[in-house]
Amino acid sequence: MRLFASGLRKLGRRLATWVTFGLLAGLLVLILIAVGATSDRAGANTAQRAAALGLITFPGAYDSILSFILGLGGLFGVVYGAAIAGSEWTWGTLKNAVARGESRARYVLLSFASIAVVIALGLLFAFVTGVAAALVAAGLANVPTSGLNDAATLGRLPGHLLKGWLAITEEAALGFAIATLARSQLAGIGAGIAFYFGETFAGIFLPDVVKYLPFNVATASVATSGSSSGGGFGGGGAQIAALDPSTALILVVAWLVGALAVAAAFTERAEITG
Repeated sequence: MRLFASGLRKLGRRLATWVTFGLLAGLLVLILIAVGATSDRAGANTAQRAAALGLITFPGAYDSILSFILGLGGLFGVVYGAAIAGSEWTWGTLKNAVARGESRARYVLLSFASIAVVIALGLLFAFVTGVAAALVAAGLANVPTSGLNDAATLGRLPGHLLKGWLAITEEAALGFAIATLARSQLAGIGAGIAFYFGETFAGIFLPDVVKYLPFNVATASVATSGSSSGGGFGGGGAQIAALDPSTALILVVAWLVGALAVAAAFTERAEITG
């Protein structure tokens, strides 16, 4: 518990935490406000305007906001996980913990547990910020907000947010494991980004394989009416046959556990120098 609490305090002071979730929320605000401010622009046809206003019309706006967060959240998650894990090696904090007699595997797992909690808080922050921005954008576009209190949609939101948190946590675990294997912050971030986009492009040639890979199973597990596996914000363009959400959720857990197991096992055997 001491290590876990220490990890939370450390992450709360890290610039990476504020930049990651601040940038995610900021991009969401900019897009929604831009939609509201330009919804009546000259030259836009009826279909284009309807599609744009759908992003800020409740209750559908809830799914649109969540789709955006979960789509970009995959990239942000893998970078954040890699940044935190890599810093343990480059800054020497892991070495100091081991010198104090801490279990290597326990330190790694509790460090990631603190990352998972911060991701949950960041997800909630980005979602609430997005809803507030959608309300402002709806006002700019003179769109009614009568669907804001839609009971059916609000009842589904906790489940969607929980699945979204698990999906982004899995993607962060992948970045965490990659940076641990590389023992470098920069190498981990670079490799994590390459993996993210590599999986997207591989979907063009190997769709039947790629649908089982971590970023695609994360997308499939949280599919809402505002998103689709292989497309939209999170899929990157290649249309990949979606897995059943229940199957995808099981694979998300498997990738999450596997990534953490690899990170812990490697750290147990690695030579810590510097």
